[in-house]
Amino acid sequence: MTLYTQRSKNIFKTWSLMTLFVLFIGALGFLFSYWFGDNIFLFVALFFSLISAFVSYWFSDKIILGISHAREVKREEFFDLYNIVENLSITAGLPMPRVYVMDEPSPNAFATGRDPKNSVICVTTGLLSILNKSELEGVVAHELSHIGNKDILLASVICVLVSVISLLANWLSRSLFWGGGRSKDDDNGMGLIALAITLVSVILLPIAGTLTQLAISRKREFLADASGSLLTRYPEGLILALEKISKTNIPIKNVSEVTRGLFISDPYLKKKGSWFASLWQTHPPVEERVRALRNLEI
Repeated sequence: MTLYTQRSKNIFKTWSLMTLFVLFIGALGFLFSYWFGDNIFLFVALFFSLISAFVSYWFSDKIILGISHAREVKREEFFDLYNIVENLSITAGLPMPRVYVMDEPSPNAFATGRDPKNSVICVTTGLLSILNKSELEGVVAHELSHIGNKDILLASVICVLVSVISLLANWLSRSLFWGGGRSKDDDNGMGLIALAITLVSVILLPIAGTLTQLAISRKREFLADASGSLLTRYPEGLILALEKISKTNIPIKNVSEVTRGLFISDPYLKKKGSWFASLWQTHPPVEERVRALRNLEI
């Protein structure tokens, strides 16, 4: 698979996920409306899903930057960082993204935005304090690759939709908790079938959404590592940066479960666990990423 086909697939995945999200939430609203005998659930679910899909596309970057407490910076404030982003953007043939900084001692970075023209690269002050120029170039090239590969739209949209799914599932489960609805004899048991399907959906939907987000996050990290190294022609810079970042045991304060997968390295400090625990990891192990980079032919 080439980088160009991956970009096209990411765009297709984005619109497919948004469409499935609207359809599924609408179906869930219909089941609740059927069970409670009130169409308000259907109307609220459809309105909520359409608004969420719209907001996730147009404003996901602002939401993510707000959660992260990141601030935009200019060349005179972070001269070296700004120049690296500018030079690598020219090399990659991409528009210059806006540069943001998080005042966090933990070394990390992420990219967001709906397209290359509206993209952002954000790094922590902790990252700037421990990396040399070639290592910082490796990290910036990695994040620019997310932008060039159209990962940022897919990842940003998923972040917002997973958050919305969790909120909606919580609201619907509370509605069920407070009771009401059809009796067990209504419509030859169809009411109970609708209730059973609704209960399963409310329980499994947030889990399925989170697992989808994590699987996509892990896969895109390998691709961005490879394409970023091709951009700098120096994989060792990113390798050394990843190793330095992985040795840090300082968690990031301004991060949530929905933004966790955007960072170049997991901002939460998690110990290695079983294969089941690995399902919930946002990033591949650093050892696997380093091994893949060392086997990369440039």
